[in-house]
Amino acid sequence: MSLNITPIKAGRFYLDPLLLAVITGLLLIGYVMVSSSSLHLGAKLDNNSLLYPIKQMIHIGLGLALAAGVFTVPLRKWEQWGPNLFVFGLGLLVLVLIPGLGVRVNGAVRWLSIGGFRIQVSEVVKLISVIYMASYVTRYEDSVRNSSFGLLKPLFLFTIACVLLLMEPDFGSAVVILIIALGVMFLAGARLWQFGILLAAVLAMAAMLVIVSPYRLRRVISFLDPWADPQDTGFQLVQALISFGRGEWFGVGLGSGIQKLFYLPEAHTDFLFSVIAEELGLLGVVTVIVLFALLVWRAIDIGAKAEVVGNKFAAFIAYGIGIWFGFQSFINMGVNMGMLPTKGLTLPLMSYGGGSMIVMCCAVAILCRVNSEVQEMTASQPKRRPVWARAS
Repeated sequence: MSLNITPIKAGRFYLDPLLLAVITGLLLIGYVMVSSSSLHLGAKLDNNSLLYPIKQMIHIGLGLALAAGVFTVPLRKWEQWGPNLFVFGLGLLVLVLIPGLGVRVNGAVRWLSIGGFRIQVSEVVKLISVIYMASYVTRYEDSVRNSSFGLLKPLFLFTIACVLLLMEPDFGSAVVILIIALGVMFLAGARLWQFGILLAAVLAMAAMLVIVSPYRLRRVISFLDPWADPQDTGFQLVQALISFGRGEWFGVGLGSGIQKLFYLPEAHTDFLFSVIAEELGLLGVVTVIVLFALLVWRAIDIGAKAEVVGNKFAAFIAYGIGIWFGFQSFINMGVNMGMLPTKGLTLPLMSYGGGSMIVMCCAVAILCRVNSEVQEMTASQPKRRPVWARAS
């Protein structure tokens, strides 16, 4: 559904007030809940209960500052840089695997330390994947729609990226970038039967990776019945479910949750949604879900409007960001609610983390830039229907 939202003119740019309100809401709620879930950790680790809130404030500040710069970059530049950026992303994935360069945390080597900040390389690669796929389908739209080779060519590069991610290991991020690639190609007009075969192949490979990997298989088994071993393999999920149960309708009150106090692992990162459920209850949970739904809707709607004015690259950038944020938030919330096996994916714009926050802020800045350029073009361009809305 398309809704005409009056843009705000700021200098030579146009801003979407609803999109800005949603982003602000997610950042504010996320910051408050990260603070609530990490005060005890700072007191324990550094005798400073404000350690994590201060760090997260710095992360958000840096993210918004960098986002302001990214917003000023014309979309045509990103389109030109797309292929080179993907090669750069592959280089980062190789660098993080080199002993001495990558930072190991909880048994996985996913971070590079730059200037005192840990950058999770996979988050950078997700944004690069959106840009690359948007530039690819813009240049080769006919090939994507009519040729199997047009679909398989970019997937070869994504397969290399996924192999490097699995070596970290980071199974969740590998799935996310593949979903981004498949989703953008589908919206670009890929034939349904070809898309179905590719999706089935991805699901089959994912199932095989779970079966051949003992620790992934244990996660799936514990997800099916977490109460069978609540002190070991099912511990995270059991504690998350207890958080939801304690929250009831309106929560136990901000700061009053007890699950975050060394019961719920990674409460300020991967399981922040469970803290929201305990302290803010069903009301808080529904609020967060609605905010993410609005964010995804705005991305898809902005993308559709970009297609209407003939800016294909802008459209696919918006679609890709919507798919990325929607899928990753769904996975994170699904894991927290016991709907999906445990996976280490953050809640976009909300979870604690420097690299993740900075990259997510840059992504929404690009989405805002898409909206601004589309608004500029709307008055002078003839109207067209989006590819995915046209009759086959």
